[in-house]
This record gives sequence, structure tokens and C-alpha cells, in this order.
Amino acid sequence: MMKDLTAGQPRAVLWQFSIPMFISVIFQQLYNIADSVIAGKFAGEDALAAVGASYPITMIFMAIAVGSNIGCSVVISQLFGAKDFTRMKTAIYTTLTASTVLSLVLTAFGLAGSAGLMAMIHTPENIFSDGALYLRIYIGGFLFLFLYNAGTGIFTSLGDSRTPLYFLIGSSLGNIALDYLFVAGFHWGVAGVAWATFLAQGAACVLALLTLSGRLRTIRTEEAASVFDWGMLRRISAIAVPSILQQSFISVGNIFVQSLINSFGSSVIAGYSAAIKLNTFAITSFTTLGNGVSSFTAQNLGAGKEERVKEGFHAGIQMALTIGIPFFAAYFFFSRPMMLLFMSEGSSQALAAGVQFLRVVTPFYFVIMVKLISDGVLRGAASMKEFMISTFSDLILRVILAYVLSVPFGVLGVWMSWPVGWAVGTVLAFGFYRSGCWRWETK
Repeated sequence: MMKDLTAGQPRAVLWQFSIPMFISVIFQQLYNIADSVIAGKFAGEDALAAVGASYPITMIFMAIAVGSNIGCSVVISQLFGAKDFTRMKTAIYTTLTASTVLSLVLTAFGLAGSAGLMAMIHTPENIFSDGALYLRIYIGGFLFLFLYNAGTGIFTSLGDSRTPLYFLIGSSLGNIALDYLFVAGFHWGVAGVAWATFLAQGAACVLALLTLSGRLRTIRTEEAASVFDWGMLRRISAIAVPSILQQSFISVGNIFVQSLINSFGSSVIAGYSAAIKLNTFAITSFTTLGNGVSSFTAQNLGAGKEERVKEGFHAGIQMALTIGIPFFAAYFFFSRPMMLLFMSEGSSQALAAGVQFLRVVTPFYFVIMVKLISDGVLRGAASMKEFMISTFSDLILRVILAYVLSVPFGVLGVWMSWPVGWAVGTVLAFGFYRSGCWRWETK
């Protein structure tokens, strides 16, 4: 069901639009966490570490898919808000064509270089082969991942946040079931975790594209839309490329951090792997709310209703607080039980590392949520220069401080770099929002 975000009370409209997106995050992160829980419980600490060691590399591929999703969703939202349905369809077809070509190129590159990438981040020898195997299977399904993300971006651009939710629920439950079957039942170890993700993602992708095709046929236009348009690709790329760079830069930075963490041994890697999955659950939730604010901003600016954007920002902050408080309480006060979901009491060093990470980082969720909602407005208004400045400043500082502080404080110094980077990025992003640079008359 398509929804016009330019009509109705902004706070209520944004809540109704964003709640299905947040539920989608819950299911998406549940199966991400299930990978690690099942690997750790049924295949051992080394299997958990192998999945965790390859995680920053898989996130580079995910970053490209998510960045492309952002680029197409902002442009399609603007055209949908302006009721320019012919060009909106052209943008959708162009997105799907370009996404297919790009994903195939990246798949070939990733399969050829997977072992080299694992060696580059100094993966310990005892988990190297399993980590490389997981990575190759993951990359083999990148076409499904890419097109599924593109489809999700298109649905949300049209104000439909429920259809992607239904596919994600099915995919997540299927992934968890396959995880258990392949790892606990068939004893496939790390390969079982990877194949479960591959198959579940593939099914969700095919169903999403079939549904999208049917949805587009119901939208009538006076003239036929172009299947591919270079001008539209340039317009999408103007937002997608900075978003890809931003997402990829984060992933590259995480690779540097992972390489540093790998130097502390497989037990610390396992603890970090579990803790970062929990942390990613929270951060992805805030990011998803920011994406909702982006669609809201883009549609309203496209319709010339700029005054509604500020109300959307305030509603986004309220939503982030609503979900941020439970995350903080669970991770800070119950960090040890949360870590025990992934491992046993016998993994004492891994357990201590994960608990320490959560207790250092989680108080600053109330800082990073402001940045991510501010980013939503900037991205929806196509203020990509300001968006990139705030994000890159956060990441560069975080990576540098991780290496600097690890010398006197050990792995604790790595954890301490997160709050400082987040604080600097938030000051910049919120400052850009307050400056009004996102206003179209200013731009």
C-alpha cells in the first residue's frame, strides 16, 4: 500500500510509516544475531570468531547495497511527492538495471579476492579457512542482497513500509530455521550459517521483485516510462555515490578496527563479534528511523511543504528515545546475560571483552541517535556534502583514536574511541540541521 507522507499530522504520519520499518529491523537483526548464537553454541568459539572476523568485509558489500538504496529512495520519494509518476517509474527501472550490473561486477571481484581480504585484516590462522569460506558463500548471494535492498528502498519511497516488513519476517524466520537445521542438525559449521543466509535472502529478493512489478502496473501514466535513462542515473548517483562512499568508508574503518582487534587473539574477537552484533541492532534501529525521516523529508520537499520537515525531525527524536532507552537498559545493566546468549561461562576472556565494550559504548546511544535523525533530514534534502562531513569526521576520529588509545589502555582504548567519534559527528550533523542548509531555498 502506497502512502502519501505529505498529508496528515506529521508526527502521526511518521510514526505510522516508521513502525513497520523498525519491526523490520528487529527481524533483520534477529537473524543476524541467530547466525552468531547458533555458531557459538553449536559450532564453538572459533566458529563464532570466524563469522565475526569476516563481518567487517561483508559489511563493505552491504554498504554498497544500502548506499544505492538510499540514492534511489530519495529521488523516487521526491518524484512521488511531486506526483511525477512517469519519471518516477523511469527512476525505478533505471535503479534496478544499474543495481543488477553493479552487483554482478562486485560478486566477481569479491569471489576472486576473498582470501586476500581475510589475510589483509590479519585473521588468525585457526579461524582463517572458516572465515574465508563464510565470506565466499556470502558474496555468492550478493545479487540477491543488492536487488532486495533496492526493492526495499523503492517500496519505502512510495510510502509503503509494510510490504518489506512481510518479506523480512518470512526471510528472518526462514534464516533462523535453516541456521539451526544446517549447523545443529547437519553439522555444517560456518558453511551452514552462510548457506542459510544465502537461501533466505534469495527467496525474499525474488518475492519482493515480483510484488514490486505488480505494484508498478497499477500506477497509470500518460506516457511510457523509459527502461533506462542516463540523466536519471546521474541524478540518482548524485545521492547514491556519496551514500555508498559514506557507508563504505564506515565499513573500511571497521576493517581497520577489526584488524586491530584481531591482534588481541581469537577470544577477544569472539567477544567483540557478539557485542558488535548487539550494538548493531541498536544503531541500525536508529538508522532506520533516520531513513524514515529521509523519505518524509524528500516527499515533503518534493511537494513544496518545507514547514513539515521540522516537525518530522522532532518526531524522529522522540521515536529514537522511545527505542533507545530499552536498548541502553538491556545492554548496560544486563550486559553479561546478553553476552551469555552467544557463549558459555567458560569463555571468560571473550565474555569480559564483550561486557566491557557494551558498558563503555551504550551510554552514548543518546548522542548518536541525534546524529542519525539529523542525517535523515540532510539526506532527504540531498544535502550530501554536509552529510558526508559529519559522518567522515566521526569515523576518521574513531579509527585514529582506536589505534592511539590501544597503546596505553589495550582493548579498552579501542572501545573508548566510539563515544568520542560519535560525539564529534553529532555536533556537526545537528549543527548542519540547525543551520537550515537543507532548505531548498537556501540550497
